[in-house]
Parts: sequence; structure tokens; C-alpha cells
Amino acid sequence: MTQGLSGVQRVDLTSESPLLNAVRGILDRAHTTDGVEALSEGFTKELGRASDHVHWALLIDGAPISLAACAPDGSAELVVDPAERRNGHGTQIAEVVLDERPTAGLWAHGNLPAAQALAKKLSLSPTRELLVMAIEGSAMEAVSGTGAAAEVLGDGFVELSYTDSVERWGREAVEHAWLDVNNDAFSWHPEQGGWTLDALRDAMDTSWFDPAGVRFLWAGGADASSQLPELAGFHWTKRHSAEMGEVYVVGLSSDFRGRGLGDPLMRAGLEHLAAGGSRRVILYVEADNGPAVRRYESMGFKVAEKHVVYSARGDETADA
Repeated sequence: MTQGLSGVQRVDLTSESPLLNAVRGILDRAHTTDGVEALSEGFTKELGRASDHVHWALLIDGAPISLAACAPDGSAELVVDPAERRNGHGTQIAEVVLDERPTAGLWAHGNLPAAQALAKKLSLSPTRELLVMAIEGSAMEAVSGTGAAAEVLGDGFVELSYTDSVERWGREAVEHAWLDVNNDAFSWHPEQGGWTLDALRDAMDTSWFDPAGVRFLWAGGADASSQLPELAGFHWTKRHSAEMGEVYVVGLSSDFRGRGLGDPLMRAGLEHLAAGGSRRVILYVEADNGPAVRRYESMGFKVAEKHVVYSARGDETADA
């Protein structure tokens, strides 16, 4: 981009882009100001590499002051530099996105008042709501004590980490089993379902990935050491800091549902996080997944944030 260029432009944000550092600076300042990340991990991972995401930036004298991105599935996210807000820049870049992608769903992370006002101005309605639930204090201690998972697991299953599983049965076999359960458990999910092995490995390719933090529940009991047993489910954990962790993904095979395995699977991951120092743990869950929300509430999780998709299509299915 040349100095002096202004307006909303499609931009290249691969590693060679002169705009990349400025865009990352906007994201850092927005996080500090808002207390919530403006772009989700799935979008930030696409910055600095060849991507099938489309990026737009609002430039003033060649410098970006806002950014929008749209994924192949039609989901979109945007951010305005805090120093440049209340000047109509969010509306300007959102209108360009919706002009090119009329059915795009715009994520409002935290569903902050400014995002709600922008959606109202653009006549967009909430079409999806994602809850962030958190557990801490005595509630966290009650479900994450040493041996908590084993106490409710019973015989016939063994809980092992990714590391231990790979040592027993090999990476290829373990990851294919993991992929099969993921796609079975999330066949309905717009982001988590339909993965390939490359997609799984790309998701693992992060600075925070900890192979010991992926907990597998294998059918067959503790003697399942030679032949790969059937994978009942997995709990993939994430650490945000020394004291905060996340229930990143929990998946249970349809063949093992209704057998009370969700509770020990949750506890296995929470136990691992607590043992590593986590005192607060969060998770993301669809607001309309009533059974899951109630299950997490029964364990002590409470709603901490709401993330909403606003779109020009569909009925109002989420509570803004």
C-alpha cells in the first residue's frame, strides 16, 4: 500500500504485508480497551500467511484504522482502532463487507454496546449466540480435585493424554481416531465439524498447544495397551495464562452417549488444568444448546460473556 491511499480497500495481510504490524497493533489496543479479543483465534491465525480469508482495511493516508475479515463460511469479524472510534468508521467498513457479502454474519465478541448499535444501524438481527461460561473458586476445587475423574469413571475405560496415547499406539492411529470422534460429535457444528487430518494438525499448530493437555477416554480399561481400543471421547484443554485455562473442545462419540461419560471427561480436563495452576477455567457453548448449558451450570460454571452473530438473514434466534 502506498502512502496517501485512503478508503476501504481489499488488502493482502500475508507475512510480507507492510500493513501487518499496524493491524496487529490495532488488535492489541482493542483488546486492552474492550477487555475482549476483537477477532477470534480462527481469524487471527490467518494473519501473516496465505489465506482463503478476505481482508479489508479502512486506510487513511495509507495507514489502517480498521479491519474486517470474512471466512469462506460467510462469518465475518471487524475491529476499529479505539483512537478512531465514534467517527463512523465501523459503519463504513461493515457496509463494504455486506455489499460484497450480503449474507455475511458479523461477529460481535462480547456483544458490546457499540456492536449492538452498529447492528441496529445496519438493520441486522442476532442469528447466533455463543456463551462464555466460567468456573473458579470453590466450584472449581470441587470438580477438579486429584482423582476426581477416576472416581466417577468406573471400570472399562482408561483416561490417557495425547502423549501417552501416541506412545502406546502411534501418532497416525491416535489422530485418526481423534478426528473420527471429533467429526461425529460435531457433525452439526459450522466450525468444528467436517475436519480433515490436515485441519486437525493445523489446529494443533499453535504456540499454546500442549499434548499433555489433550485427554482421551479409551474404551477397554487399563489393559488396553497393545491394540488400539475404541475412542469414547476427548477433552482438549488450553491455557491462556498461569492461572486461567479453557475447556477448548470436548467431544463424545455417539456410540458412547447416554452412559454418563460426559462428567468424567470434563473432570479429566479440569483436573489437568488445576494441577498446572489454573484457578479459573472458561468454555464456549452455543446458547441454544440447553442440555449442555444446564450440564455446565450443574458443575458450577456461570455465564461470563456473550458473543453474538448479527446478520441480515434469518429470524432473531438469539437474545442480544
